[in-house]
Amino acid sequence: MNRKDFFRQIVEERRSIRKYDPNVKIPHEELEEMVTLATRAPSSTNLQPWKFVIIDSAEGKDKLLPLAGYNSTQVTTSSAIVAVFADTESVENLEEIYSKSVELGIMPQEVKERQVKQISAGYQTISRKQKLDVALVDNGLVSMLFMLTAKAYGYDTNPIGGYDKIHIAETFGLDKERYVPVMIIAVGKAAEEGYSSYRLPVDSVVEWH
Repeated sequence: MNRKDFFRQIVEERRSIRKYDPNVKIPHEELEEMVTLATRAPSSTNLQPWKFVIIDSAEGKDKLLPLAGYNSTQVTTSSAIVAVFADTESVENLEEIYSKSVELGIMPQEVKERQVKQISAGYQTISRKQKLDVALVDNGLVSMLFMLTAKAYGYDTNPIGGYDKIHIAETFGLDKERYVPVMIIAVGKAAEEGYSSYRLPVDSVVEWH
């Protein structure tokens, strides 16, 4: 199978799964690999404004369950829940990211110095809402790439937006002012087949100019 057909298969077979085999546990090393690949997603000025909390222990799921709303089945049966947060202060990682790029030969030193100066100055002039708007786009990209990566690894997922977003950051020890919840993603081996869904034809959602 060529790469095009392989990717088409992954996309076409992906379903949102709500019930998983509770006996299947994904090794931490494999979850880390999937997140590592997902973080290849593009981000504005490469600031990578994402934070992942992986919840796979009984204790962690017990903490999450009261926040899960109508999604308790996903929490209790999945191998793990990946909580994705937007980091509104990701500019704090700017120096590390760009210095490492120079060290690895990805970026010339003079470009790094110019970019760091410009980006730092720019972030001082924009509001928290503007920072969050940018971070939410980037987090949508990294979340989708995680789900596609999980499918390529043989697992299923369900992105969840219906949970207590007010308390989840502090429940898991994060600064709720800095880290804004984007979604939680259940991941594991499906215990039931997901529903197919109708998609609008491409000619109704695309315009050519």
